[in-house]
Amino acid sequence: MTDALTRPENARSAARSDVAPEPRDRRRTTRPRGRRVQARVVSVLKHAGLIAFGFVMLYPLLWMLASSFKPNALIFREPGLIPTDVDLSNYTDGWNALLHPFSHYLINSALVVLGSLLGNLLSCSMAAYAFARLEFRGKRLWFAIMLMSIMLPIHVVIVPQYVLFSQLEWINTFLPLIVPKLLATDAFFIFLMVQFFRGIPRELDEAATIDGANHLRIYLQIMLPLSMPALATTAIFTFIWTWNDFFSQLIFLTRPEMYTVPIALRTFVDSTGNSSWGSLFAMSIVSLIPVFIAFLFGQKYLVKGIATTGIK
Repeated sequence: MTDALTRPENARSAARSDVAPEPRDRRRTTRPRGRRVQARVVSVLKHAGLIAFGFVMLYPLLWMLASSFKPNALIFREPGLIPTDVDLSNYTDGWNALLHPFSHYLINSALVVLGSLLGNLLSCSMAAYAFARLEFRGKRLWFAIMLMSIMLPIHVVIVPQYVLFSQLEWINTFLPLIVPKLLATDAFFIFLMVQFFRGIPRELDEAATIDGANHLRIYLQIMLPLSMPALATTAIFTFIWTWNDFFSQLIFLTRPEMYTVPIALRTFVDSTGNSSWGSLFAMSIVSLIPVFIAFLFGQKYLVKGIATTGIK
C-alpha cells in the first residue's frame, strides 16, 4: 500500500523536476544573447560615428582633390566631391605656371628639410645627452631656461634673427633656416629626448665606462641605437613642420629662385582676384604627397616614440 501511494508522488516530483529547470535555462541563454546584441549595436554605432567624424575631418582634403580635376569655372559653382567635367590640365599648367618648374621649389624645400633634419637630430640629441647624463654647474637652471624657451613665439625672435642674418649677409640663402637647427634651438625635441634618455638604465653607461668608453662613444654606440623611437619622432615632426613652414621662409627668402613650396603656392593667389585656383589645388595635392608618405611610413615609430616618452 505504501509503495502504491508513494509511486504517484514520486512520479509527480520527478516530472516537476524535469520541467522546472527549463525556464531557468532559457533565462540564462537569453540574457547573454541580449547583451551580445547590445554590445554589437554599440560597437556598430561607435564605428559609424568614427567614420562620420573622419569623413568630416577629411572633407576639405577630398574637396581640394576633387577641385584639382575641375575647370576653374566649375570649382565654386559645383562644390560637390564628384566632378562632372574632369580636367587634367590643372596639373600641367600648375607645374609650369611660375617662373620655374614646380620641381625647382620641391628641391628647395627638400634641401631645407634635409638640413633641418640633420641639424635637429645631431644637436638636439647631443644637448639631451648632456642634460640626461652629464653633471655640470647650473644644470637645472639651464634646463629650466631651455624649457621656458618653448613658450617664446617665433614672432618675438624673428626680428633679432633677421637683423643678425642680414648683417651676416645670409638673406636669400638657406642658411637662416638651417644653421639655427645645428645649434639645438628646438627645445621641444631636446625635452623629448631627455625624457627618453632618462629611461635608459645607467648601468649600461657604467659598464661601458669600465670597458674604457668615453662619453662620445657611449653617446654614439649606446644611447643613439637605443633611442630610435625618439629620433624617429623628432625626424617626422621636423620634416612636417619644416615642409609646411611659411612664415620664416617668407621672411628670409625673397627672390623667386629661392622660393620653397609654401611660398610658391602663395604666388598662385592674386590679391586682385585673378587667382588660378585649379592650379593651386593641383600643386597643393602634389606638395602633400611627401608629407603623406613620411607619416605613412613613420607612423609606427611616431606612436611608439610619443608613448614611451609620455610614460616616462
